[in-house]
Amino acid sequence: MSVSSLSTPDGQLDLRGTPCPINFVRTKLRLEKMPPGSLLEVWLDAGEPIEQVPDSLKMAGYQVENIADCSGYFSLLVRRPSA
Repeated sequence: MSVSSLSTPDGQLDLRGTPCPINFVRTKLRLEKMPPGSLLEVWLDAGEPIEQVPDSLKMAGYQVENIADCSGYFSLLVRRPSA
């Protein structure tokens, strides 16, 4: 999937170097401040953050649209539900 086929994020959050579960909490707080249906790009470290945060967001009712390996970190696109 190319970047051009993805919609442009409405916000960005750089959480590289942020430990679990703080990175999930910060992502969730940021999403709650955004309008319903908006898209947030989150940068996460490899290992525990990229293994834990997407699953936690899905369990919290958010839609993880894409995970990209950006060599050195991961870019996660997560959408706040419209309803």
